[in-house]
Amino acid sequence: MTSAERPRHVTVAGRRVRHRIDGAGEPVVLLHGIGRSMRDFAEQHELLAERFRVHSVDLPGHGGSLPMVDPCNLPSLARFVGRYLDAVGVHRPAHLVGNSLGGAIAMQLAVTERHRVASLALAGSAGFGREVTLALRLLTVRPLGRLLLLPSRAAVRRTELALFHDPAFATAERIAHALAIARLPYTGRVMIEIARNLGKFQGVRAQWREQLLARMADLDVPTLVVWGERDLILPATHLEAARAALPKARTHLFRDCGHLPQVERADEFHRLLLSFWGVPVPAGGR
Repeated sequence: MTSAERPRHVTVAGRRVRHRIDGAGEPVVLLHGIGRSMRDFAEQHELLAERFRVHSVDLPGHGGSLPMVDPCNLPSLARFVGRYLDAVGVHRPAHLVGNSLGGAIAMQLAVTERHRVASLALAGSAGFGREVTLALRLLTVRPLGRLLLLPSRAAVRRTELALFHDPAFATAERIAHALAIARLPYTGRVMIEIARNLGKFQGVRAQWREQLLARMADLDVPTLVVWGERDLILPATHLEAARAALPKARTHLFRDCGHLPQVERADEFHRLLLSFWGVPVPAGGR
């Protein structure tokens, strides 16, 4: 890792936040999912920094970012992204790319602070259906949630394997990184708070989903929704729900791919983003 690639920290609303910025051009912001970190966008960060000013950020209470003072719910997470953009001097509309929870946060920012958003690219995004993996539903059950989040290499390995269709992507490095995050003192508490706010044992709560999608449908914001065909976290059937809720959105299904298409199909995902943003894709790939 070069000095240019090394993550740094910025203060947002009085709290230390871990982030990474590279490249020049239009701003792009990469938002990861629950219990994850900006590591899930490392491949896209590298690729996109060749043409854009790319911001990867650990959400509050995730990775190297301290939890917020505010309750950790969807509106406060979206406000955090707006405050982060102010802190790093991004005052023009940014392209938001969100995976899982990050997708719902991106949509929430779009409906509350439309001026900040140039476009939305949502990968396996929360918000389009009730169904979600049992592991996240169990986090809402007291006191089972805290017991399930006791960090162990075996548990972390199971989670990493569940994220990918091809188990080769659940590398020793990814498992070690995820275990280090799981051992941070705030990780479990923040995950449970978000899981209980957005869902219950029966699945993702309908109220916030329906309100968010109703407001999204009224927005004129370019939107791309993509899914992995073999997603075990949020099923690919949610892509049909996205098409129904957001008929103007572009959509794409990655065959034989899990919950992290930005990793498992990195080059294809990158080309799709460039096409969506109207940037010529060089002959021969990247």
